[in-house]
Amino acid sequence: MIGGKEVEVMGIISPDDFNSGRCFQLGGGSLAISSSSQAAKKCFSNPFKSVCKPSSKENRPNGFQDRKPRHDPHAQNSLVMSRPDNNHQWMFNKNCSPIVDVVIDPYLVYHLRPHQKEGILFLYECVMGMRVNGRCGAILADEMGLGKTLQCISLIWTLQCQGPYGGKPVIKKTLIVTPGSLVNNWRKEFQKWLGSERIKIFPVDQDHKVEEFIKSPFYSVLIISYEMLLRSLDQIKNVKFDLLICDEGHRLKNSAIKTTTALISLSCEKRIILTGTPVQNDLQEFFALIDFVNPGILGSLSSYRKIYEEPIILSRQPSASEEEKELGEKRAAELTCLTGLFILRRTQEVINKYLPPKIENVVFCRPGALQIELYRKLLNSQAVRFCLQGLLGNSPHLICIGALKKLCNHPCLLFNSIKGKECSSTWDENEERSLYEGLVNVFPADYNPLMFTEEESGKLQVLLKLLAVIRELCPTEKVVLVSNYTQTLNILQEVCRRHGYAFTRLDGQTPVSQRQQIVDGFNSKYSSDFIFLLSSKAGGVGLNLIGGSHLILYDIDWNPATDIQAMSRVWRDGQKHPVHIYRLLTTGTIEEKIYQRQISKQDLSGAVVDVTKTSEHIQFSVEELKNLFTLHESSHCVTHDLLDCECTGDKDHTGDSLEKVPISRNCQLGPHHQKSSSLKPLSMSQLKQWKHFSGDHLNLTDPFLERIRENVSFFFQNITNQSTVI
Repeated sequence: MIGGKEVEVMGIISPDDFNSGRCFQLGGGSLAISSSSQAAKKCFSNPFKSVCKPSSKENRPNGFQDRKPRHDPHAQNSLVMSRPDNNHQWMFNKNCSPIVDVVIDPYLVYHLRPHQKEGILFLYECVMGMRVNGRCGAILADEMGLGKTLQCISLIWTLQCQGPYGGKPVIKKTLIVTPGSLVNNWRKEFQKWLGSERIKIFPVDQDHKVEEFIKSPFYSVLIISYEMLLRSLDQIKNVKFDLLICDEGHRLKNSAIKTTTALISLSCEKRIILTGTPVQNDLQEFFALIDFVNPGILGSLSSYRKIYEEPIILSRQPSASEEEKELGEKRAAELTCLTGLFILRRTQEVINKYLPPKIENVVFCRPGALQIELYRKLLNSQAVRFCLQGLLGNSPHLICIGALKKLCNHPCLLFNSIKGKECSSTWDENEERSLYEGLVNVFPADYNPLMFTEEESGKLQVLLKLLAVIRELCPTEKVVLVSNYTQTLNILQEVCRRHGYAFTRLDGQTPVSQRQQIVDGFNSKYSSDFIFLLSSKAGGVGLNLIGGSHLILYDIDWNPATDIQAMSRVWRDGQKHPVHIYRLLTTGTIEEKIYQRQISKQDLSGAVVDVTKTSEHIQFSVEELKNLFTLHESSHCVTHDLLDCECTGDKDHTGDSLEKVPISRNCQLGPHHQKSSSLKPLSMSQLKQWKHFSGDHLNLTDPFLERIRENVSFFFQNITNQSTVI
């Protein structure tokens, strides 16, 4: 008897089954995985060893001769899809049709890189139900620049013309849902790879309505934005779509939002999500994506949380016991194994060899005198003191953090906030009022935010010197200047005007119809624009800015995926110049803390695909707030101090919760010629392998860093494809 209930013990669960979570899965065992999926998974390390040649006669059904495939499977470099096994034929080939090889169009294969061929094979096996019985969903989670669009176009064109059973096409109509800014991009990609003769696509925009697609029998692919999908849902429901592709699919991370509900209502089993950031905040979002492409495969959300999410998150807490850590690792491994059958994730490492060198710099800028004085004043404010004492709720600490981040960008942003609150008639937040109390007195009496000076901000001084040296040494090259905030972009735009730099700008206010035109104009070799001002959040999705070879990330975001995506804009296919990337951080301030938090929290990403636990909406403990609300004025770089490099000895900062990874290394304050890894997400061990330069170092070989050295306290530098540097 347990708790008033009579319980009968039927058997003993092995420790391995319990730790992995297999005993909690449907049916008490593993998922219903097709007999070929394990073989498919095994050969995926070398996918073309067995699938680029047609199957032998022994695998063909008795009594049937093969019909002629659309393309010759024996031709050199032909890409042949996997043949269905007996189990798949029993389920999907009721008419006993002859088995025909499905061969990718040779015209497309000629342009495909190895990882793209692997991706098409993966997508084909998933949507055909060859990898997991009865499941036809897939998540292609490649990072930016790996050609997710081309892989999908190849799959659509193949399935629309061919099929394994009698050569009959698998799909007739395809629905592609994408952010509004990418509808035209998809249209251009179809046009580029297939022209207008092979396949008829219908992009929905202001001049082309869904009704036209429904009435015309010629169109087979509908491309529509998420917003337009909601408006046209009733009409779209009347169309039988055989394949659904959701671009930037991390939008579907919440199963309760209207967009997800609308897409689920469409009777389409074959579903593909494309996303470079599978999960941005937590493991529940990961569940939502999995449950969308393959409904019910992980059971209910409540059971998923108990079996996987809670043990995994608990195991990554600093206070976790060895038993909790082991359980979390086993559950994470099992979750990866289950979902890995229909999730494919490749990083930019796979195309590095095709790209020019990338020189990545993290630049720690010395704050200006006004910034330091204002920073001290903010940290001594009543609002911050109350936050540290745990007397306030969660909202005020975000206000304090926001004020510090504005100050790091430029003091005039803080001044505008102060004056704006003083003039507001709806101003009744005592905590926020106390935060800004007395700050006006720190500014000069005649301070005018519209007439701000560059000397007031350490980062702005570094930026101006960088722009000047780039223009001087590389007069034909261009710069992409990125910020998370529109107000900061306004300041940067004014700086461009003052110094006569020609610029173009793309942010949340830019009409969708004009975005591609602006990008194409900047990328053109005939463009006179020197700087591309970009809002990372509003305008960043899917943009290819290879016209610029220098990218400067002016501020930092809590979510590392936002920054990583922004920094990937220029280092992509088609780039001809070596790429220089600069992340500007204000030394000793909250920006360093956010950078440290990015690194330490990204350790979870290696556990399940690319999951991160980083968000501005997280709950901060009092200790974490003490760490955030600290100004380190004496350190050249708190982040470097925490690495415990041998060059500086052990330095311990009480309250700094950055994971320390002791690695034996001969680190000196000078250049290191060791070729380092650029794998993402960046871990502490990898950061320790980067080159380290003190701002006081006198022999900087990088001419760009040499010019800004006076305003910089410390550098981290990493060079990818260093061997190709001329």
